[in-house]
Amino acid sequence: MFNLTKMYKSLLIGFVLVGMNWTLGIGQPLPSIGLQEYQAGSYNGYTLFDPFFSTSVYLIDNCGNKIHEWTGNYFPAASVDLLENGHLMRTSNTAINSNPNFVFAGGGELIQELDWDSNLVWEFKYSDSLHRMHHDFKRLPNGHVIFPAWELKTREEAIAAGRDTTKLPDGVLWSETIVEVDPAMDSIVWQWHLWDHLIQDFDSTKNNYGIIKNHPELLDINLTGGQTLTGGANWLHVNTIDFNPMMNQILFSSPFISELFIIDHSTTTAQAAGHSGGNSLNGGDLLYRWGNPQNYDHGTAADQQLFGAHTVKWIPPGLPDAGKIMFFNNGPHLDGPYSSVDIINPPIDNYSLGQYIYIPGVAYGPSAAEWSYRSDPPTSLFSPILSSGQRLPNGNTLICSGANGRFFEVDTAGQIVWDYVNPVIHTGVMAQSDTVPVVNGLNANLVFRITRYGESYPGLANQDLTPSGKLEIEDVVIADCFIKTRRQELLRPITSIYPNPASDRLQLRLPENTLATLRLFDAMGREVFHQTVNHGDIEINVTHLPVGWYVLQIPGYQPQKVMISR
Repeated sequence: MFNLTKMYKSLLIGFVLVGMNWTLGIGQPLPSIGLQEYQAGSYNGYTLFDPFFSTSVYLIDNCGNKIHEWTGNYFPAASVDLLENGHLMRTSNTAINSNPNFVFAGGGELIQELDWDSNLVWEFKYSDSLHRMHHDFKRLPNGHVIFPAWELKTREEAIAAGRDTTKLPDGVLWSETIVEVDPAMDSIVWQWHLWDHLIQDFDSTKNNYGIIKNHPELLDINLTGGQTLTGGANWLHVNTIDFNPMMNQILFSSPFISELFIIDHSTTTAQAAGHSGGNSLNGGDLLYRWGNPQNYDHGTAADQQLFGAHTVKWIPPGLPDAGKIMFFNNGPHLDGPYSSVDIINPPIDNYSLGQYIYIPGVAYGPSAAEWSYRSDPPTSLFSPILSSGQRLPNGNTLICSGANGRFFEVDTAGQIVWDYVNPVIHTGVMAQSDTVPVVNGLNANLVFRITRYGESYPGLANQDLTPSGKLEIEDVVIADCFIKTRRQELLRPITSIYPNPASDRLQLRLPENTLATLRLFDAMGREVFHQTVNHGDIEINVTHLPVGWYVLQIPGYQPQKVMISR
């Protein structure tokens, strides 16, 4: 979390501990939502997000201004992406319980493509008595779309596949399938079914009985974890899907058993159901897995590295650490209740075949993350659900702490250079001084993930990107935000300002003599004091001002936040 020194240095009013409205015991409250901090080191661009309890999708700039809003009649389920053609693609549902056979958070009904004006361009429904799409999707280079879906298996089918009968409390099992759709044909053109790649050591009378540690390419059907630790129907809850066009492979992850997986996409549907074929020669078997080696009897609980992860994605070409895998590691970790953002570099054995290094009896490497961001202290970042991490072109990392609706960016030294709290909840947008409400034990401003697009992103070309003001209702704003263009970075810092807080006198020192008008604005943005200055050392009498927060502005200098306290 932040410290007071850093807070005073901020160019903006803002300090938030999510869910709390900080007043420091005196003066005006600080904004609990919206923009908290923005420094010159932030990567300039536009951040896309879809609040969990809203039917709108928003694009904001680094100052927290609303750039665009897509409206509709559906809730997120749960991912959204801005395509290179300027269209929005999203998973959607009318309600989590819209399909009574699959009632769980993240459940979807539709994949939709909307134009910039929210007009429907294309949609595909995949929700019926036996299937329901959920969570995520990925648009492939050829325009096809892949997504994970639940696949209902009866009690009889589960038992026939070797499921322990004590792990069927719901009477059914939701397996996972990956579906590929061609929008031009409006039809499914490829599928992969986890059910074809199972093993178990529970019932020796079943065909898939075997020694689990000898078959890391298969998944033990009797694994349980996460919110279905006792064996609930939602067995795996796959929440991420990604595609590597260079290797023609698919990456997906399960937060419930805390593991990520890679499979071959170069197969036919028939090959994907078997154990041979495709570039890898292994059909639809698991090519690589990581995060929890005890799942395939290659370790113990002490070897677990993945803890309910979300947004498990390859870092795209052209970015720092391209080709490696980044993820939000939700936690709690083995050493405490905190989250981290981690990067691993899977060891490739044969790139042309898309095969990974595996030594029989030894868990897939690496043994630990190659890079990790942890907050200071670590417990100040903890989101046990949702969330994301994104590597940016300048090497910074954009993080969504989804359970708190908080977005922030850290530079290569791990310092926060941008911080924002989602102001949109189930009742609409909040005011800056509002406290985020808790509904059914969860913050009302949940966000699944966020994505930032640079200014040159093709999907933003020829679009109206004029800011339309803050997304939230402004009732505490006391300082302007400047997008950090090269021109704005020329604003000079005030050399010193003390004491801060001040009781009767405020001393300022400028780097050079200046002829300008100094102004003070209160927490409501009203000018309460002005004075002409013509030298570098300035003293201001503030005895007549009420206690509270103020912003001091001098043309050509960075705005400064000050506190009057007695």
